[in-house]
Amino acid sequence: MEKKSRFLETIILIAVMILTVVRPGPVLADDQTEEAAGSSASAPEAGPLEDNLVTTKHTAVINGKELSYTAETGTMIVNTADQTCEIFYTAYTLDDTEDLSDRPITFAFNGGPGCCSMYLHIGCLGPRRLELDKDGTAVKMPTRLVDNDNSLLDMTDLVFIDAVGTGYSRPAGNSELEAFIGYDNDNRTIGDFIRQYVSRNDRWESKKYLAGESYGTIRAVGVCNYLADTYSMYLNGLMLISCANDLSTLSPNSGNELPYTMFLPTYAADAWYHKKVSEEYQKMDLEDFLDVVREFVEKEYVPALFAGNQLTKSEKNSIAEKIASYTGLSVDYVLDKNLRISLDEFSEELLHDQKLVIGSYDGRISGPVIGSGDTRVDPSDVSAELAYGSAVNDYFANELGFRTDRTYLPIDYDIMPAWKYPGDASSGFFCQEETIYKCMSANSFLKVWVLCGYYDGATPFYSAEWIYRHIFLNDEQKDNLSFTYYPCGHMIYMEKDSLIQFRKDASAWYSEN
Repeated sequence: MEKKSRFLETIILIAVMILTVVRPGPVLADDQTEEAAGSSASAPEAGPLEDNLVTTKHTAVINGKELSYTAETGTMIVNTADQTCEIFYTAYTLDDTEDLSDRPITFAFNGGPGCCSMYLHIGCLGPRRLELDKDGTAVKMPTRLVDNDNSLLDMTDLVFIDAVGTGYSRPAGNSELEAFIGYDNDNRTIGDFIRQYVSRNDRWESKKYLAGESYGTIRAVGVCNYLADTYSMYLNGLMLISCANDLSTLSPNSGNELPYTMFLPTYAADAWYHKKVSEEYQKMDLEDFLDVVREFVEKEYVPALFAGNQLTKSEKNSIAEKIASYTGLSVDYVLDKNLRISLDEFSEELLHDQKLVIGSYDGRISGPVIGSGDTRVDPSDVSAELAYGSAVNDYFANELGFRTDRTYLPIDYDIMPAWKYPGDASSGFFCQEETIYKCMSANSFLKVWVLCGYYDGATPFYSAEWIYRHIFLNDEQKDNLSFTYYPCGHMIYMEKDSLIQFRKDASAWYSEN
């Protein structure tokens, strides 16, 4: 999951605008302003509600070839469960497509909950991307957009969706934000938008995919289920980047020790990267080392935590010594924490002797200690903010031609604490194993691709492995599930080498589906 401090999921693209066509429905006039502080509330509406869409023509070099494409961006009026909203989206469709049934379409969104879709939009999938260095750091400030040679637009048309309360998406008419937030409301709203877009653009015969990151993986599974149940719209694939499909694996507390075991392999990867593990492990390849850690977790660490206060002193010392050798922490520190180390504790302790803290979302990134507890600055947050924080408004206004005085919200910080899950998930135990099982078992054509970053502390790779190990698919469905790992953090596409490899892997995945 993404912490409040993280959700800087900001920005969008830049492309060479050639022709602008405004569809019927007025572009928001300059006097239709909206104060940022009041952006979560529905604004007064004047006159009938209408779509507000702008279409532009562009070219970009993708995979070494110049492609022509059309961008459509703006707000679509969506009526859902007697409520009305304006969904802001950006759609990219490849020009000169003779038969739309032969052209796949992918709907993409980020997470939060409460974040817009900018990271996947201009960080990974879209035809334009922020100019970053090899390690994912901004080349200059403010950043600029360049052609994304690793975009997936040559493989699939792309539609980036901002959930209500993020980006330019807002409640409309007399509707309030509350009607659109929460697991069920969100699935319905996004699902109804997708159904409406597909119908209006004659895409029922196209292969259809969802791509989600972080909470977006929860949304992808929920929307997949909603579309099948409500509209008999069965999808071809789910691309799940940095999975959060079972919150019990991510939220440690006195009644839930599972996350301590889920996070340990990520701690080990971070320590290996910073050359803090024991010499015998430092000499190993990362993947081989992590196999050792996985085996320890399953055969020794889980039973040790299960034993609780029945663990003998010698057994406890033995477990502490192994954890220390894998994580670079001292034996005394591990014992002091009773073998149970939180992400924040590990992030602060690993490079404590250097007066540095490592990032929660990318453990390779370190920075000076600023603040403490809930106010501590995460250096991987800062890195992303510096790269993504300045381009979105210019891109939409000057390249895509959508102008408005409405505030573009990368994240609404009030949405997450108000988010509701079905049933009693107050302890963080909401899970989707049964929903995933249902979706994959009912639709034998549905391919699920799970993508993990080794250094991701927000949604650890071992947590994703555990989740999908506990989905008891029949043999004929098991081949529809695949995992891919990258030597990066939560945002697998920030690092150039991982982005390049991701595109190669995506090409194979789409071609197999």
